[in-house]
Amino acid sequence: MPIRRLLYCLAFAIMAHLSIPLSTDAQKATPRQAASRQPLDSIMPVRGFCIDIPRPTGVDSFIHFIHDALAPRKVNTLFILVDYRYQFKSHPELADSQGLSLTDVKKIVLACAQEKIRIIPQINMLGHQGWEEHPGKLLQAYPEFDETPWVKNPAKYVWPNDDNLYCRSYCPLHPKVHEVIFAAIDELCDAFEATAFHAGMDEVFYIGESKCPRCGGRDPAVLFAGEVQAIHDHLARKNRELWIWGDRLIDGKTTGIGEWEASYNNTFRAVDLIPKDVVICDWHYDRPDQTAVYFAMKGFRVITCPWRISQNGVAQVDDMVRFRNESTPEMKDRFLGIVETTWSSTQQFLNGYYGLTPKNPVREHTAYDCFREVFQRIDSLGN
Repeated sequence: MPIRRLLYCLAFAIMAHLSIPLSTDAQKATPRQAASRQPLDSIMPVRGFCIDIPRPTGVDSFIHFIHDALAPRKVNTLFILVDYRYQFKSHPELADSQGLSLTDVKKIVLACAQEKIRIIPQINMLGHQGWEEHPGKLLQAYPEFDETPWVKNPAKYVWPNDDNLYCRSYCPLHPKVHEVIFAAIDELCDAFEATAFHAGMDEVFYIGESKCPRCGGRDPAVLFAGEVQAIHDHLARKNRELWIWGDRLIDGKTTGIGEWEASYNNTFRAVDLIPKDVVICDWHYDRPDQTAVYFAMKGFRVITCPWRISQNGVAQVDDMVRFRNESTPEMKDRFLGIVETTWSSTQQFLNGYYGLTPKNPVREHTAYDCFREVFQRIDSLGN
């Protein structure tokens, strides 16, 4: 090769290298740096908090928390875990004796309206019909709805157990069950002036049981999807959205995620059978598994939900920002944001948050610490 041509090639290579420095990893903006140039609503559209409904004596302190802690952190979505702790008029037999009145609920609605916070109330559908050996209000009032009436309540509950009893389920094919639960859903959504309803539907261990005269022999995925569809269609008649937890739609064995944050009983194939406008709340607590991408690729809008490990919660915030920044336009808007969960009574959480009870030295991680860290990271993202 002539010397002149060699020099020309070297010069061209140097110029080409110098012309693309902004594409090197060292000079790329991080997701947080890129996000910080945008309004917060475009970075993290849903900034949510999930908590148990307060008891009547705790309503005022909860309203104080809404103004004092949620609003300053720009929380714009509030899941309130109600179940039957409301004074239902449509089905008073379902009402917890310590449930909130309509007047109590309207106080919460007003506080959230003042702070531009959207309320999404929850009643657990299908699974979680009680806790361990204690049936909940629905099965107390209507024991005929029980998917597994032959499973007896043990004198002393332990897990695991021979009956695989964690929480009971109602039978989704019982001819009377929807008449009851749909009336309760409507009344609760009306009380909270809600445009969306959270149906829970997590950790459903009893479904399609062989001894059930209606469900026996049926595909658990089809049963699960059918119940999602039924609730979805009922809500759609009043222009309300359906939100559910996502664990039953993940294959726990193939992914290695397990039987709690995913499914071992073959409900996961329902992911291809349910309406695409259902919002999936993808919860992972001990490890920040990135299954939000899976749901978005299936066509769903998805929320990531941390709990008590602050490091994981912050990582999940950064993941959500990265997913939105690095996705196609078709995928980006399916990644909605973050909802911090609590999983304790309202009063327990508030006592911990405000330092009214000493921190348990054995418990390294708490939901209120994670709440602070998650929203500190979100607050750093944009305007």
